[in-house]
Amino acid sequence: MNDWPQGWSGDNRGNYGRGNANAQPEGARVMRQVRRGPASPPYGGVPQQPSYVDGRGHGGYDDTAYDDGYDSGYNTGQVYGSPGGPDDPSAYGRPAPNWRRRFKVTTITLVTVLVVTTVATYFWADSKLNREVDLSKVIDRPEAGEGTNYLIVGSDSREGMSAEDKKKLHTGSAEGKRTDSMMILHVGDNGDTLISLPRDSDVEIPSFVGSESGKTYKGTGRHTKLNAAYAEDGPELLVRTVEFNTGLYIDHYVEIGFAGFANIVDAVGGVEIDIPKAFKDKKSGADFQAGKQTLNGEESLAFVRTRYAFARSDLDRTKNQQKFLAALANQVATPGTLLNPFKLYPTMGAGLDSLIVDKDMSLYNLASMFFAMKGVNSGDGKSMNMPISGSSGGNLVWDKAKVKTLVNQLKNDETVTVSDN
Repeated sequence: MNDWPQGWSGDNRGNYGRGNANAQPEGARVMRQVRRGPASPPYGGVPQQPSYVDGRGHGGYDDTAYDDGYDSGYNTGQVYGSPGGPDDPSAYGRPAPNWRRRFKVTTITLVTVLVVTTVATYFWADSKLNREVDLSKVIDRPEAGEGTNYLIVGSDSREGMSAEDKKKLHTGSAEGKRTDSMMILHVGDNGDTLISLPRDSDVEIPSFVGSESGKTYKGTGRHTKLNAAYAEDGPELLVRTVEFNTGLYIDHYVEIGFAGFANIVDAVGGVEIDIPKAFKDKKSGADFQAGKQTLNGEESLAFVRTRYAFARSDLDRTKNQQKFLAALANQVATPGTLLNPFKLYPTMGAGLDSLIVDKDMSLYNLASMFFAMKGVNSGDGKSMNMPISGSSGGNLVWDKAKVKTLVNQLKNDETVTVSDN
């Protein structure tokens, strides 16, 4: 049997190794043995390919003998550009970013921050409300109707004002405090209504319990100006007098003084208002030209206090007060204020520090009041004076028939059809 490769003759055998008589090939004797191990793959650096004798890539020799950690990738099914290949970032130690996870984590973080900030802001604001008025001291109250009624009072309190502030704001230095403006704001499902109560309105002072003394004072049928009720025994008697003379239940009380009013306007960056006709008043410090303009705190206070420059005095002043407060609420409730923490927190701070409210007032109630005033300004509601039929002794007398219809409509939360003419 010929063990030599096919086609080889005996001559070929004799000539192998260039005439060397040794039967062993020369290369096997002369060449240094190549180390087959992990440091150098066999066969000159090219991995030996397994034979396919058994159909599974096993050539009959011991496969573990060549398991030296070297992986050619030829028999793994991998191709360039596929996962695990050279184009896979993980092959270079940079795993592909998990965008879905990142989005989820970012969303959860933002929601958490928003919730924490909102809760913290709520408790901060709630702690700043001055709940000083106790409406439980008001006796013989009328039955509550539909909707919510706020009694909004602007006082001439100079509390906390320096001599320089009083001079700048033209407030004078009167002791104590009186009411410069009084309004009822009805918030309901059929439109919001803002009704000014002129300070010179003729009213009857009913029986009441003293807010400080707790003593009962019997009514004598005495008539006086509406603002005198506040001067006599404060907010509780004012609420009692309004309820007695109108028959309308007052749910909440809100009061703000001179300094607080000016601070809110300055904190919000001023209030834009359209003045149809120029007017000037020495007592309030007002000096305005006609046209659209932005008023700061000092100018705003002069605008809402002026009455001597108008033919109808307090009736014209109440119209300006309604117009301005609605514009202020509109400015406070804009996204530019609500979404800007550098404007929102100073505005809230100035407002909450300045307001005096009843013990049952919540932040929700307060926000509802401001948004209702904004609605009145945008035409979603109605603003008016309490209907007047004439005057008596310098006091303005309400039109009893119109007032009765107005109060019934408010109690039933109906659209107000009564006019103040």
